[in-house]
Amino acid sequence: MSDVTPESQTEGTDGPAPDFDSMTRDIADVPAVEVITTVAVHLMSAAAVNLGLAEDGAAHKDLDEARKLIHSLAGLMDAGGTEISSFHAAPLRDGLKSLQLAFREASLVPDAPGQGPGEKYTGPLYG
Repeated sequence: MSDVTPESQTEGTDGPAPDFDSMTRDIADVPAVEVITTVAVHLMSAAAVNLGLAEDGAAHKDLDEARKLIHSLAGLMDAGGTEISSFHAAPLRDGLKSLQLAFREASLVPDAPGQGPGEKYTGPLYG
């Protein structure tokens, strides 16, 4: 984290400080479905990076971190999946399954069925 505040970023520059209040949405105005799906996409993206699926993947590969992120995503989908409708939940569940399979493939010592990341919530994954 940085100790730099928006006010200190604008010191010494020409012009007024940006009005961050007008640039951001009030969290009260954001529908729950949008919050849940946004969090899920962030978890999926972070898990993919930690699985080494991003550009320069080997440099960022960390299966321990990927396990935590996938498990958290599965918990979110288990708890919030029914709240966001199948229209939103189905692609997120597909992404979760893809991440779980990628984790199984990347692991040197595979987990037993039902013991992989998120399988507590999704059930055993075979593949």
